[in-house]
Amino acid sequence: MEIFTLLETLEDILEKSKSVPFTNKVIVNKDEIVEIIQEIRLKLPDELKQAKWIKEERQRILLEAQKEADGVVKEAESRIISMIDEHEITRKAYDQKNEIIETANEMSREITNGTKEYADNLLENTEKVLGETLQNLEKNMSEALNLMHMSLEDMIKTVQNSRKELQ
Repeated sequence: MEIFTLLETLEDILEKSKSVPFTNKVIVNKDEIVEIIQEIRLKLPDELKQAKWIKEERQRILLEAQKEADGVVKEAESRIISMIDEHEITRKAYDQKNEIIETANEMSREITNGTKEYADNLLENTEKVLGETLQNLEKNMSEALNLMHMSLEDMIKTVQNSRKELQ
């Protein structure tokens, strides 16, 4: 995932930047940070497209499972109709029909539940990744802005002090 690489690049820039003496602040290249943030913005839609694809894939799997279950039920009904010739066969057919329908319904429930669980896990993981990415991005942007703001304030104070000394 390229977004994580970009976030790691931001972290590297912050870690390798020059420190402001006697503070825990650093000096960063604003253009470099802004460029990386713009790249992250461009990459985010890809992550969102992937989440949409997962959602659509989940729906497709559910429909397939339902079609398969319907096919099993239809097959069971066809078998029963062909076995109606005699009374004993009819009784066995009804028993078998009920058993097949119950099995098909159980398989359908299991497939549906498994598919929902799988899709939910994928969506949950995607949601976590996107949330973490957003938190990291917000944190890094906030820290970078605070550092730039504090550096500018320090520069203004230095200029003001220099002007006072000149007077």
